[in-house]
Amino acid sequence: MAAALLCVLLAGPVLLVAAGPVRDSINGTVPLVVWHGMGDSCCNPLSMGAIKKMVEVEIPGIYVLSLMIGKNVIEDTENGFFMDVNKQVSMVCEQLAQDPNLKGGYNAMGFSQGAQFLRAVAQRCPSPPMKNLISIGGQHQGVYGLPRCPGESSRICDMIRKALNSGAYSDLVQEHLVQAQYWHDPLNDDLYKKHSLFLADINQERVVNETYKKNLQRLEKFVMVKFLQDTVVDPVVSEWFGFLKTGQGKETETLQESVLYTEDRLGLAAMDKAGKLVFLATKGDHLQFTREWFDENLLPYLR
Repeated sequence: MAAALLCVLLAGPVLLVAAGPVRDSINGTVPLVVWHGMGDSCCNPLSMGAIKKMVEVEIPGIYVLSLMIGKNVIEDTENGFFMDVNKQVSMVCEQLAQDPNLKGGYNAMGFSQGAQFLRAVAQRCPSPPMKNLISIGGQHQGVYGLPRCPGESSRICDMIRKALNSGAYSDLVQEHLVQAQYWHDPLNDDLYKKHSLFLADINQERVVNETYKKNLQRLEKFVMVKFLQDTVVDPVVSEWFGFLKTGQGKETETLQESVLYTEDRLGLAAMDKAGKLVFLATKGDHLQFTREWFDENLLPYLR
């Protein structure tokens, strides 16, 4: 992920930042919590570190927390591959609850897998309150493929592909491989619903947790950004909460066509009707968009 972001940052007038249209009573800003994607870390000066600085320049006085999962950058990067997602979410919930800068609420911005992890925070941990969630290339219905691995971790990604193909829903793989926990196999829907430790839970696949539904609907805005030439996320419609139709691996359906929406198992239909869901698209590969696109489409959420 770091390499992908580096390409973007060096490709001209490009900016990858986001926040929300609410204000803090102390200095006129709302704190921002950022969760990086696979293969990246909280503080890489060429990716999340640069984004943090750019947000701070764009919004003077803002408090930006770029989440570190572990004791250092190396652990943070490794945990993006190997630490149980539910444990990561619990750690983040505890960290946010103990941060006095966030007690009045915060906006959240997730890059790639960090987006669905932050959605889990919104659903499971309503205090302090998340005001706006901005998903930058997040996979909210999971993935069914790993066509191109971001960053420079090709060896790790080759290992991940083999593990996913051989037994994504085995206890061993589910417990020790992050990407398996949002692996969504439409050809083995029963196995997915029964054994997925993370995604099937936050997407209400087994039972409807009314607390999850209530908490998610507390968001003021849920913004989802899809990349039209994405070579990392498969299927790319997952970035807009769509996915492959059950029982086959080619034809996709939109969020609005899904059972999740028609039965409103997560409250997304109600949020959509209330104008809380925002669907944005941009040309470009995973996590890449121009400064002009950002100014026109995301900057209004900073006002």
